[in-house]
Amino acid sequence: MEDYEAHDALSLADLVARGEVKPAELLDEAIRRVESLDSRINAVVLRRFDEARSSIEEGLPDGPFRGVPFLVKDLHILVRGWPLTNGSRLFEDFVADQDGHLASRYRRSGLVLFGRTHSPEFGLTTTTESRVFGQTRNPWSLEHTAGGSSGGASAAVAAGILPLANASDGGGSIRIPASCCGLFGMKPTRARTPLGPASGEGWSGMSCIHAVSRSVRDSAALLDASAGPVHGDPYWAPPPERPYLEEVSREPGRLRVAVQTSTFNGAETHPDCAAAAADAASLCAQLGHDVSEATFRLDVERFREATLTIIAANLRATAEDRAAALGRQLEQDDLEPAAWFLAASALGRGSAAYTRAIGEIHALGRAIADFLEGYDVVLTPTMAAPPSKLGVLSLSNPDLTGYLEAVTQSVGFTQLFNATGSPAMSVPLYWNHEGLPIGVQFAGRFGDEATLFRLAGQLEQARPWFAKRPAL
Repeated sequence: MEDYEAHDALSLADLVARGEVKPAELLDEAIRRVESLDSRINAVVLRRFDEARSSIEEGLPDGPFRGVPFLVKDLHILVRGWPLTNGSRLFEDFVADQDGHLASRYRRSGLVLFGRTHSPEFGLTTTTESRVFGQTRNPWSLEHTAGGSSGGASAAVAAGILPLANASDGGGSIRIPASCCGLFGMKPTRARTPLGPASGEGWSGMSCIHAVSRSVRDSAALLDASAGPVHGDPYWAPPPERPYLEEVSREPGRLRVAVQTSTFNGAETHPDCAAAAADAASLCAQLGHDVSEATFRLDVERFREATLTIIAANLRATAEDRAAALGRQLEQDDLEPAAWFLAASALGRGSAAYTRAIGEIHALGRAIADFLEGYDVVLTPTMAAPPSKLGVLSLSNPDLTGYLEAVTQSVGFTQLFNATGSPAMSVPLYWNHEGLPIGVQFAGRFGDEATLFRLAGQLEQARPWFAKRPAL
């Protein structure tokens, strides 16, 4: 299809519905693009092309994405009969024996699952590099990171392999790669989408699953198709008033926008990122919103300790459980150096520290809710620095101090909203003088993706980005 990239996922599904193209033809085009482009970006780490062809031949459900090719991340998502490495040597031999709830919902929407995208080990860093699969490269600049941990998904979408891909976010892992690759990325409210049946929550509620996309409406429609609790979930998000797809075309009204360019964790903000936020603030003012500077303050050290304690405990438990399933003890070489450093730190923190950490992130949720009594959305840069060169954020970077500093800067704006559970999105509104995308983050009230989708739809109309493509 010569005009494949001119369509988003809903548009491709419409072509199928009208009989102008067959699902098999869309799959063949996506496969052709994987085979011609992926050697340069290393985004697709599992190829199940024959299985995808068989699913089409067996008949696809009549859902909103019927016939559209789709890739799932190599993290969290169970797909029956597929390996799930989580980017780690520990899971190189793991094969799922069932579909997870989200995989089932994706299939019911008509999506054609045909492979997995790269993720770093357990999604622990903001680049997509691993000992298992190597480095994923940014289609806008092959020397730079595509972000992480959903960098494989973002690189594949930015390269034009497909218009929409599964992603997940525990500290910025949807928004950061969306920022790096010039895409739209929505992190939904805590528990908006199910993680089961393998687990009831991720990183004690800080991690959630959705997607990266080229259009806002694709993200909204996929969330409509995949959101909602399942039997046995420990908690769930407030139900939406109407389908998210309808929100995209609704006027957002005059929003009260709080602009903050100082990070929430004390890291320095790069001038390019501050400029991106200032540019977006100006655009919002031009669109009639009430824009003002504001600062949400928190105890940086307590926030850092709480998130590290939660992530370290979850990582340690996952790694130990997998080693036990393999019939042995967890060893240092099982994990990449920075991952081992984090897992080892869990042993010195203790159960009381974990309880206090949960209390801290819940308190932050209450504090941001109070802050948003005076505003409708918070506007920040998505990242505190432009995309870094490959290697800097790798879990195997021998310069551990440099790695930790770079990670802290990359999550300086995103991680707070994982702790609070609030929805937040990265919108591709700015490119720096090097031609690298610099995303802008908008965060909203708990449960209020609707306002964000309305605003995103307005921004997309005011400053379209869909046709802005890397020269890969």
